[in-house]
Amino acid sequence: MSMKTVVVGGGPGGYVAAVRLAQLGAEVTVIEKRYIGGTCLNEGCIPTKVLLHTAELFATMEKESQSLGLKVEGISCDWEGLQKRKELVVTQLVNGVKTLFKSHGIKVIMGQASFTSENELVVKSSDGKKQIVEFDKAIVATGSAPVIAPIPGVESPGVITSNEALALAERPKSLAIIGGGVIGCEFANVYSDLGTEISIIEMLPNLIPNMDQTVVNVLRGRFERSGININTNSKVLAIRQVGDMTEVDAEGPNGPFTVSAEKVLLSIGRRPVTKGLGLEELGAKMDRGFIKVDKQMRTSVKNIYAIGDCNGGVLLAHTASSEGMVAADHIMNKNAGIDFATTPYCVYTKPELAGVGMTEKEATEKGYKVSTGVFPLNGNGKSIIMGEVDGIAKYVTDSKTGEVLGLHMAGPRATELIVEGALAVRLEATIDEITTTIHAHPTVGESLHEAAHAVHGNAIHVPNKKKK
Repeated sequence: MSMKTVVVGGGPGGYVAAVRLAQLGAEVTVIEKRYIGGTCLNEGCIPTKVLLHTAELFATMEKESQSLGLKVEGISCDWEGLQKRKELVVTQLVNGVKTLFKSHGIKVIMGQASFTSENELVVKSSDGKKQIVEFDKAIVATGSAPVIAPIPGVESPGVITSNEALALAERPKSLAIIGGGVIGCEFANVYSDLGTEISIIEMLPNLIPNMDQTVVNVLRGRFERSGININTNSKVLAIRQVGDMTEVDAEGPNGPFTVSAEKVLLSIGRRPVTKGLGLEELGAKMDRGFIKVDKQMRTSVKNIYAIGDCNGGVLLAHTASSEGMVAADHIMNKNAGIDFATTPYCVYTKPELAGVGMTEKEATEKGYKVSTGVFPLNGNGKSIIMGEVDGIAKYVTDSKTGEVLGLHMAGPRATELIVEGALAVRLEATIDEITTTIHAHPTVGESLHEAAHAVHGNAIHVPNKKKK
């Protein structure tokens, strides 16, 4: 008799776990409250990248076409057409997941799940009907939702979250963004490139504070040159609607200030979607709404696992997918083989940012004697050809052993190239193993080779400052 499994949530964690369970011979039922593909496919990773891709092309054609040897006249953004393309891409990918489910014999039930025991849950559909589902093992993959901060006036009609920012009826002339993390910066990039006046208000000293600030500063410089108004070390005090405009009162290093915009995007983080699941009543241990799990993604309730954003680990789609594999393999008595230290962090702005492993600051704090190698992309042939020389590649290594502790990059294709660093961290590679690996020419990837040589001060395409 096959293992009866239930996956609650059909996002990048849930659907990957479901497919993996089916591959290993389990009987699988997926319960999804709203839409297959979850936030990532429908309101997150995928639609934002569709907008970013078009915005980048538009900005390139509008501002750089002449330098590229192109004559472009009268270019404009078809906002309605862009929204239609976004929906087409999302639909294609969601249908792809549905095809995977069908090919693996995975059953889908649409509705809200609530656990009644360690082996049973109830699904309530939108029409109020209830269905009991029994299982041997269950995986919770309910994800997260935008945090709505208790700011006076946050309920003003001009205040939106990332969900609404993806589907506005028309592009706003001005946008204030509360929060300078990944989501805030990506939306700043999209709307700024399309001509919207942007202001960012961030409470912490830096944008995207969890990444290596050497690479983040490259993005900040580009933002400032493009006219984005950045206010760090600034706390939002209140929001109010004034006619068609929304005003944000804040306190910064130089005192109080007010930002006025057509729309205000709230992007200060995400909260777990775990309310109403009935897990606490079963004795599941929680932490601020997140479900606590062990290394195999097991909750404190027998037979129930939790993966992705809802367990409070790293809130990234690819982490959720990897955790789904771990949970599925453990349920089916297979050894899970994923090293979460290799998790890449990516920001799809221009320049793209990516990092894996330890930052220089983290490595130093953990007691390593650190050596770094930095190579600027203005010395990279392919970057010059592409007209994208704002960027750097930076290795963080252990001075004693030469082991690669981290790789951090700003520049074109950074989110693709970061896999070299992820593999280096996974294999505990040394910097000499990077330098003795041939990298193709001309590629942006050559900058990683140069940065590796730079650890020992031997980068080829950097002028020798010791000799005059």
